[in-house]
Amino acid sequence: MIKTVLKPFIEIYKYRKIIYSTTLYDIKTKYAGSILGYIWLFLYPVLFLGMYAFVYLMIFKIRLHILSPYEYVLLIFCGLVPFLSFAESISRGVQAVTANSNLIKNTLFPIEFIPVNIVLSSQILLLVGFFLLTIIMIFLDKFGISYFFIFPIFILQILFTIGIVWIVSAINVFFKDLSQIINIVVLMLMMISPIAYTEDMIPENLRSFLYLNPLYYMIILYQKIFMFNEIDLKLFSIFAILSLIHFIGGYYFFTKLKGVFNDYI
Repeated sequence: MIKTVLKPFIEIYKYRKIIYSTTLYDIKTKYAGSILGYIWLFLYPVLFLGMYAFVYLMIFKIRLHILSPYEYVLLIFCGLVPFLSFAESISRGVQAVTANSNLIKNTLFPIEFIPVNIVLSSQILLLVGFFLLTIIMIFLDKFGISYFFIFPIFILQILFTIGIVWIVSAINVFFKDLSQIINIVVLMLMMISPIAYTEDMIPENLRSFLYLNPLYYMIILYQKIFMFNEIDLKLFSIFAILSLIHFIGGYYFFTKLKGVFNDYI
């Protein structure tokens, strides 16, 4: 049982050097030839944040009694950055197998680690965004002891996302319309995830639906830490369980189907 649980971790550790080098290569090639290059790492989340701030502050005129307008913008940023990182991983990762079919029988670098590469390279956006947030919070004298929980939550987010990408990339081999559906799902998740609204803004009879969205736990955890220097251990425990289930389950789902990929590509 323990060996079964640890196997995906052991396999990633076994190929860690190749994963590291290919992830760096993926990051470099992603911005190669772009006029603005790595500036997009800062510009992309800022543009999204500007759109959210304009819609919710200027059009909807949202005001929270516990937060000033600029703190509300920061609250949005706390949820937006991890969501954009997750969305990029899923949108790119769904075609991880079909776009790299030549690696299906490769034993030097098994194809199950292509999704891992995609997820890891997509985290650079989150790291840059959280670096900016941390600098701002230090400047505002909001940095606290709870901030040290950001790293384990970040690791859990990576595990959760890798598990999801393993699942959708495997399904996409047999159902290629999934890559189109994923784009719609990502947009829906952006609307229903608590990026720009708090739990108190949801009617009480609808709040239970929030708990069905795994991203709810991730986003709320980040927001509570950055904005209120709080760590909700119950939410952390739930997200940890969800992340491990998706990571381990996703690995075995992918490897079980891997043997018949050749028949469908």
